[in-house]
Amino acid sequence: MGAADSSVTPLICGLGLAVSFWLAHNLLSITLLSHPSHTLRLIWVIECPIVILLYSRYRQNSQQCSYLKAVGRGILALPLGALVIALGAIALGAPVSNQYLPKTINWSLMMSLFAVVPAASVFGSSWTDWQRIFGYTKPVGPIDFMICLPAHGAVIGAWFGAWPMPLDWERPWQEWPICVSYGAIAGYVLAMVASLGFLVVRGTIQHTKRD
Repeated sequence: MGAADSSVTPLICGLGLAVSFWLAHNLLSITLLSHPSHTLRLIWVIECPIVILLYSRYRQNSQQCSYLKAVGRGILALPLGALVIALGAIALGAPVSNQYLPKTINWSLMMSLFAVVPAASVFGSSWTDWQRIFGYTKPVGPIDFMICLPAHGAVIGAWFGAWPMPLDWERPWQEWPICVSYGAIAGYVLAMVASLGFLVVRGTIQHTKRD
């Protein structure tokens, strides 16, 4: 996989995220602050086909695993990952009332898209690769960095975003899952930029060596 080809993926994923915010603000007149559930749903609905279709191109064992099978793995991983993430969030203190349930579901689907779906599309059920990326955090190639950095960025960003929630500031953005979503998206975008930078630098070094 060439550096130019792999660099396209984080760019298009970032563009999809930007489009979802543009549509939310300019077409639907909603924001994470005013309508968190609707905005989160718009984000993952727009970003979902982009992430799955792009990352499925980099599936392992492409001779044994068809493109459609990789796409199917990504689609299946979306709700399964969201279920695990939602249960984890609830265990860590996320509210469970009916008022917050749609927000938690849509936030979990967005997080699953950021952190779980790319790995599922590429690695499938290869436990060794999942453990290497998420257990040991040891990416070894461009695809690994494209998966590892954004996933960790989203999770770490959500964790930092949760810090203001228990503080007695009485600000509307402290409500679940607004600040957590902002943190996750910020962490995801920064990590996507970092992965893009890695791919560009790697491509430049390889080009220099060939010359």
